[in-house]
Amino acid sequence: MSGIGIIGCGVISGIYLENMARFPDLELRAVADLRPEAAEKAAAAHGVEALSVDALLAREDIDIVLNLTIPAAHAEVGRRVLEAGRHLYLEKPLAASVAEAREMLDLAEARGLRVGCAPDTFLGGGHQAARAALDEGAVGRPLGGSATMMVAGHERWHPNPDFYYSDPGGGPLMDMGPYYVTALVQLLGPVAEVAALSSRPRDARQIATGDRAGESVPVEVDTHILGILRFESGALVQLGMSFDVAGHWHAPLEIYGTEGSMKLPDPNRFDGQVELTGDRVLQAADRPHGDGNWRGLGLAEMAAAIREGRPHRADGALALHVLEVIEGVHGAAATRMTVGIDSRPPRPEPMREDLT
Repeated sequence: MSGIGIIGCGVISGIYLENMARFPDLELRAVADLRPEAAEKAAAAHGVEALSVDALLAREDIDIVLNLTIPAAHAEVGRRVLEAGRHLYLEKPLAASVAEAREMLDLAEARGLRVGCAPDTFLGGGHQAARAALDEGAVGRPLGGSATMMVAGHERWHPNPDFYYSDPGGGPLMDMGPYYVTALVQLLGPVAEVAALSSRPRDARQIATGDRAGESVPVEVDTHILGILRFESGALVQLGMSFDVAGHWHAPLEIYGTEGSMKLPDPNRFDGQVELTGDRVLQAADRPHGDGNWRGLGLAEMAAAIREGRPHRADGALALHVLEVIEGVHGAAATRMTVGIDSRPPRPEPMREDLT
């Protein structure tokens, strides 16, 4: 049994807290937040203690800390977790910059600790079905693909959307890109170089819901980004990430190969279906962890890997590579130059039902 502590009790914490009961080898033991009322509300709902961050990190019965703070705080909070001698699992992205992320991973290695990072949706039934089909040669040799996430902006539904538009850590690519890039890397392997263009159509956004409805939020980052990823395998993937599009007709992910094509489900989900040319359809529900929202699966798999002394799948090296790709796309758009990607993580092993 792995004892879990959570730092950060914002919107995303709800599904993690709810899903703890789905993983019998995880036990939630305490929560913390800079806003005591948020921690107390989460603690009361789930029968655990609400503590300060320092008090949580001092608990000897906590093995892994789940960091659900905003992206700009990931590295600072992550460093504190590691310095306290606890394994670390973070909500995406790994940090607000590659430099911060590398420092965090270096500290973990020096302390003999694990770092894991969302997204873990690539471990779900939909994307594991796609991985199996691809490995079996269902589309032949992958030549290219597309990745598309275009919405009108998170201020429409989030009561405190400031961090989605702040620098560092904001923008559609930093927010949603990890789902898409991680899914692509587990299918195609690492990215070698990127090119991109981007724009910022609006300088402010108006909050639509909650106590701050009508309040204006400044936009400090580009919110419409178009890129090209060249994978080490030679595959070329078009990338479109936007907070400025009212509607579109693109699939979230597509892979094109020498013998056929594949349409994948939303990489922010564990369920869905995979469609292949030739009218073949693979259902996520036919595979483990393909029937609903299994957020926290990567944390549970990491805990199992620690107990068994083996590598875990949603690991720091994969998350660092994804962050380097994202930072590279932003850099390519700013400089109008192709940017090379240095890191080369291995493709994660296919998922098994028993988390091994």
